[in-house]
Amino acid sequence: MSSLREGVATMVTLLTTPADRELVVTRTFDTAPERLWEAWTRPEHVREWYGVAALTTTVVDIDLRVGGAWRWGQTGPDGQEIVFSGVYEDVVPAERLDYTEVFEQMPDGEPVRVTLTFDATPDGGTALTSTSFWPSNESRDQALAAGMEAGIREQYDRLAEYLKTL
Repeated sequence: MSSLREGVATMVTLLTTPADRELVVTRTFDTAPERLWEAWTRPEHVREWYGVAALTTTVVDIDLRVGGAWRWGQTGPDGQEIVFSGVYEDVVPAERLDYTEVFEQMPDGEPVRVTLTFDATPDGGTALTSTSFWPSNESRDQALAAGMEAGIREQYDRLAEYLKTL
């Protein structure tokens, strides 16, 4: 999907909270589902776009199979780490990933359950939808208040730019 043909809509990352404990993030990328899948599931690609530019991506481990673990993290200039990890619960290449996600700096927190879908659009793009179910509204809202929305928007913008190089 060309951003010129479709206007601003292709560049908008939309976050919504449609139900209790739920957060939905949507974005359309100008690439086929298979290419977006590859960028999302291969460590050598994830290292190029993950997180925010002010931090350094230091960890990208992916064992892409049901029951396999994943771990992605960044380190700040002060040495502070921000690391997320989890386990893949379902893997349907170029269509869907179901996984758990834990913020390792809060090890006592319950995992968030995430479904990520890669839906082809009629013009060759991909609508990426991340639907997450949080342990509580409070934990979801705390993450949003801590800057999660700005981080996701920047990360998805970085991913869109990286996809142009593939």
